[in-house]
Amino acid sequence: MATRATVGLRPKDHDHHHCISDAIARAEMLCQRNCARLTENRRRVLELVWQSHAPVGAYEVLEMLRKDGIRAAPPTVYRALEFLLEHGLVHRIETRNAFVGCPQPGLAHAAQYLLCDGCGDAVEIEIGGLARRIETRAAELGFAVATQTIEARGLCSRCQQSAPAGA
Repeated sequence: MATRATVGLRPKDHDHHHCISDAIARAEMLCQRNCARLTENRRRVLELVWQSHAPVGAYEVLEMLRKDGIRAAPPTVYRALEFLLEHGLVHRIETRNAFVGCPQPGLAHAAQYLLCDGCGDAVEIEIGGLARRIETRAAELGFAVATQTIEARGLCSRCQQSAPAGA
């Protein structure tokens, strides 16, 4: 298996500006295809979620909007995040009560995440067949799975290198 050089959880040659512009373009196409309105507010909230790969909370989004001079209230942000969740444009990181952009919107999938406790970065990974195996085992036990989010916490390569010896 070939590996790529990474910084933290991202390839060294990662250009984050492409993440944001690609996310907005995918959101526009998905909303158009589904006859859903990607309002200016929803678009701006999506941009703010994609500002970094670290999960962002609703009140952090609210603060960023206010710093941009936008007068918004918590319900406005929560409604926008709910819309983005419903359309698969973001995922909720349950353990952090925060949100990250989905790199595969419109594709039904169970989210599996690596979460760095050092820098806060998060990366969505896909482990082939894991979601299906969980659903199969749950069905064998008479359990109906509603949602699946798997979150593995630890330290990314950058934070491991900067951690004090013996930590």
